[in-house]
Amino acid sequence: MRRDAAREGGGRRLDGWRPVVPWGVAALGAGGCGAWGYALAGAGPADLVRDLSVGWAFAVSGMVARVRRPANRTGLLLYAEGLTWFLGNLQGFPVPLLFAAGAWGEALNLAVLAHLLLVFPDGRAATVGERRLVVAGYALVAVGGLVRALLYDPAADSASSYLSCARCGPNALFLIDAPGLFDAVDVVYRWAGVVLTVLVTLTMVRRWRAGSPARRRILLPSWVAVGLTLSFVGWEVLYLLAPEGLGGADAVVTVLSDVSQVAVPVVFLAGLLRMRLRRASVGDLVLTVGRSPGHGEVQDMLRRTLGDPELALGVRAGGRDPVDPDGRPVPAPVPPAGRDRTVLRVDEGPGSGAVLDHDRSLGEDTELMTAVAEVVRLWLRDRRLRAEADDQADRARAVPRRILQAAYEERRKLERDLHDGAQTRMLYTLMTLRRLDTRLAEEADPELRSTVAEAEQSLRQSLEELRNLARGIHPEVLARAGLGAALTSLAEQCPVPVTVEAAPGRRPAVVETTAYFLVSEALANAVKHAAARRIRVGVRPAGAFLVVEVVDDGVGGARLPDDASAPGGTGLKGLADRVAAVGGRLTVSSPRGEGTRIRAELPCA
Repeated sequence: MRRDAAREGGGRRLDGWRPVVPWGVAALGAGGCGAWGYALAGAGPADLVRDLSVGWAFAVSGMVARVRRPANRTGLLLYAEGLTWFLGNLQGFPVPLLFAAGAWGEALNLAVLAHLLLVFPDGRAATVGERRLVVAGYALVAVGGLVRALLYDPAADSASSYLSCARCGPNALFLIDAPGLFDAVDVVYRWAGVVLTVLVTLTMVRRWRAGSPARRRILLPSWVAVGLTLSFVGWEVLYLLAPEGLGGADAVVTVLSDVSQVAVPVVFLAGLLRMRLRRASVGDLVLTVGRSPGHGEVQDMLRRTLGDPELALGVRAGGRDPVDPDGRPVPAPVPPAGRDRTVLRVDEGPGSGAVLDHDRSLGEDTELMTAVAEVVRLWLRDRRLRAEADDQADRARAVPRRILQAAYEERRKLERDLHDGAQTRMLYTLMTLRRLDTRLAEEADPELRSTVAEAEQSLRQSLEELRNLARGIHPEVLARAGLGAALTSLAEQCPVPVTVEAAPGRRPAVVETTAYFLVSEALANAVKHAAARRIRVGVRPAGAFLVVEVVDDGVGGARLPDDASAPGGTGLKGLADRVAAVGGRLTVSSPRGEGTRIRAELPCA
């Protein structure tokens, strides 16, 4: 059984390498072709060995990275750097088309290297600026390299190529014989490469300074490459400033730089395979989930952190199948597809939790996946606790509304009891006194008639006071005819002219009652404290809210207290408390000398 398991594991490893076998063949072919052209240009055995070592080191590292981390594009760039390394050697062939291809793409490997530096180790550019630099590098080679190739005559100036081959060529792209123009284009082309190199370096410095210690350790391979690139820049500057004064130093520098570059892809690969950056980024996720991100945001963060753009985070609740951020079911991955599923359970019962569908290679780093699982569990617990807290908050906000609703119902009942009970009896008594006064003869005792008249007048006043009391408890017209009629009746009793603009329609009783007493208190404040000469009342629906505004032309200067214990009158405090009790919001705008605007938004749901 152990031999079978070992054989099965070995088979899986071979299956992982089979897709890159054509890559290996292509790398061997590119290296062989490049060495052939380099040899035709006059390169010796040592030159061929170091040239092949650098190109194949990048290609092999790219293939290993592609197998071990297939979701990460860094492996593709390493491989591309290995192949483009040999492109300039095509200038050694006497075939015009091959020479033209080599002359045009001589610096393509530098553009690929810049791309690699800017996206390592995530495999994709993190900012718009980085993406623009990548595009600029390839555009410089595509456009600038083509223009340079159109003007390049190797027979007239063989030193313009790093091969320095007097017998190379001819150039199939050579169209314009203008040596002066070629020299100018060549200088601009080289200095544009210098500028791009400096910009890439500055971007690396910014990333280094913004990174954590763990991220900086992972970025060390890119800094090795940056150092080598800067050495190329220095070499280009020296070559441009003093091409005749370097003597044989150029060969020494070339050998040292090429030999040192063999280590660059190896260091890149080692940093990529360690996945330390992934673990450091997972640590950053702990801070992110603390602000309660949504399902889709968490999935996007995991995709970026793990370098797997196809990662799916499925959340299940109540025993249902896991669903993605769009509510679609997340099917289990098919085993041969190179993907795997990690099931995450939390302490909410067997029917809850989440699943992570990810690239199978990520499962090789058990510490990384353990950290990711804990982050997702933390997010699930935080989401559940926040949902419970929101539910409790909703219930707590509903309590004052229910209490206020009950209070209003009691006020309406009390108003009806007063109207149907005490007011009715007092009215009957008043009518009885009127009949008694009518039946008293002219010769009746004047003192008796005076007493009856005083009793009638006192009863009238008591009846009016009782009606006002009942109206203050709950206006009968509000329940019968609605808010518009009630506010109109209220405006008619105000000693100051009041304009009422109320949209038709009925709202919940608690909302209408709150709006009525809000306007009533605001009118009283405007007359008593603001010395207003004119008042406007507006009531209109706004979505799920009823907006109530009371605007006067008084002295202004009113303001809501910052807290309940603030000094000052209780009028605005009472309004704010009344509106808050139904879940609404009250605002007061009252510049001195410009009147007061009181606005309340009352939820009707």
